[in-house]
Amino acid sequence: MQFELTEALMDDILFSMEDQDGDFHIDTKEGVVAEGDDDPPEEGDDEEGRYISLPEWDSSSGFRLMERFAAGFRNPLIRDELTSALNRGRGVFRAFKNTLSQHPEAEKMWFLYKEREMKQEIISWYNALREEWGLEKIGLEPEDTGDLVLEDFRFREFRESDLQAAKELHKLCIDAAKEAGISPEDAAKFPGEMSFMSESGGGEFAGFISAGCKHSELRIGILEVRPEYRGLGIGEALLTRLLAALKAGEASRVFVDLPAGFEGFSRVLARSGFEPSLIRYSLNLEK
Repeated sequence: MQFELTEALMDDILFSMEDQDGDFHIDTKEGVVAEGDDDPPEEGDDEEGRYISLPEWDSSSGFRLMERFAAGFRNPLIRDELTSALNRGRGVFRAFKNTLSQHPEAEKMWFLYKEREMKQEIISWYNALREEWGLEKIGLEPEDTGDLVLEDFRFREFRESDLQAAKELHKLCIDAAKEAGISPEDAAKFPGEMSFMSESGGGEFAGFISAGCKHSELRIGILEVRPEYRGLGIGEALLTRLLAALKAGEASRVFVDLPAGFEGFSRVLARSGFEPSLIRYSLNLEK
């Protein structure tokens, strides 16, 4: 029997899929999730086919989902912690949950990711049924989870009270680069003519961007984000706010140097319309 997959029904199916102790199915006549204790109709009954099993989902499915999330997480520090939790052998679900609880932003991304992926499983299952019914398949509108996570952060213009936190973050980034064998040019200016910062929902300094204008050219001198907040889109959000704050005719071009080791940010720059203008190579003669 055919039934409509409403948002409410999808939520009930998702909840039931995660209940490993229950036995659930769809009551197509009522359009609801029913307990497995209900007696299915006997063969030949006019209600045969009324009950349909839910999409298969067990602990192995949940573990594979956690693996995919951890492998694709863009912040290397949190990614390594999640991978380590999954490699424990025993108690991996609890270890994974405990690790995420230490990183609220990553935890929110996990819940959004899990819901989206499980809903996609439900859509695939429902489309297989629709194919049997001779109906067209339906799709799932993807959610921009990055934007939802960024709602927890605040962005504003840089203030003098932010100076110390900015200096501490800058030193942290410089030291990390040197440990990686990179000798970055330290041309820090706190703040520049145009500067914006970001802070977490808890008020922690998360990152900042600083730029100065000269001869109608705006040069972004610093764009730094704390290690634990990288991969959440904060850098791109800071860049977007800086560009949006430019007044008409204030600058004809915008330049930004991309340090070695941060080539991945080039995709962010490309989305904002930036094009490569110079590639700099260096040779350490002391080595």
